[in-house]
Amino acid sequence: MEDGRETAAMREKERRDRQIALENTDSDIGLCGWILVLFSILLTLLTLPLSIWMCIKIVKEYERAIIFRLGRILRGGAKGPGLFFILPCTDSFINVDMRTITFDIPPQEVLTKDSVTVSVDGVVYYRVQNATLAVANITNADAATRLLAQTTLRNVLGTKNLAEILSDREEIAHSMQSTLDDATDDWGIKVERVEIKDVKLPQQLQRAMAAEAEASREARAKVIAAEGEMNASRALKEASLVIAESPSALQLRYLQTLNTIAAEKNSTIIFPLPIDMMQSFMKH
Repeated sequence: MEDGRETAAMREKERRDRQIALENTDSDIGLCGWILVLFSILLTLLTLPLSIWMCIKIVKEYERAIIFRLGRILRGGAKGPGLFFILPCTDSFINVDMRTITFDIPPQEVLTKDSVTVSVDGVVYYRVQNATLAVANITNADAATRLLAQTTLRNVLGTKNLAEILSDREEIAHSMQSTLDDATDDWGIKVERVEIKDVKLPQQLQRAMAAEAEASREARAKVIAAEGEMNASRALKEASLVIAESPSALQLRYLQTLNTIAAEKNSTIIFPLPIDMMQSFMKH
């Protein structure tokens, strides 16, 4: 655990050092560079007020501007939001969108750990955390993040079996988020969230799983029916013992049965004959 924290701290320190180095490179433009900068400033002053429209730039609240002076990042890093000034001849800038970006991971055919082929897709939410690194360290941060997300999805699912993929989606998404966040840290990208959208199974496997589920339900139904019969037989046994202790209880049961049948508007007439009366005839 401590080794993990030390590694994360070292990576953060290295990232911070690279950012500082990138933001402090304009002092090394050399004598020729400074001459060109002074010439650009002089040209801007001579062409006022027309040149002011070329010098003033505006970036929106959700954007940052990375200014390059003679090919080097200007001291101070990203500019904005609001107004900033550039020199027309020596400076250029790139706008970076700092809002959260969402993209779908295309369906990936993955062979699981238990040799089952599934098609899985997902969605990733990320944003640019450091505009300087996103411009200077990678050609296209968006395309790189998309490709890395597809590869990470295949790698993570390849270590899981089918049951884990169907039941542990949150754990898989968290693992993907951690892996992507670590990989894109040098690009100035922060992966905020990863979600697994859908898991598609082959038709043959779906039919096999449906048959298995149906057989399991039938087995549980038979077990429940058998338990019900067993409980009913125990209750009947206890009832017979109670009736055997009191002969009049059987006559009361006859009357209750007659009342139940009469409530159903049945045309059959049932006349319960007392057992005591039959015993008196049998004696004669």
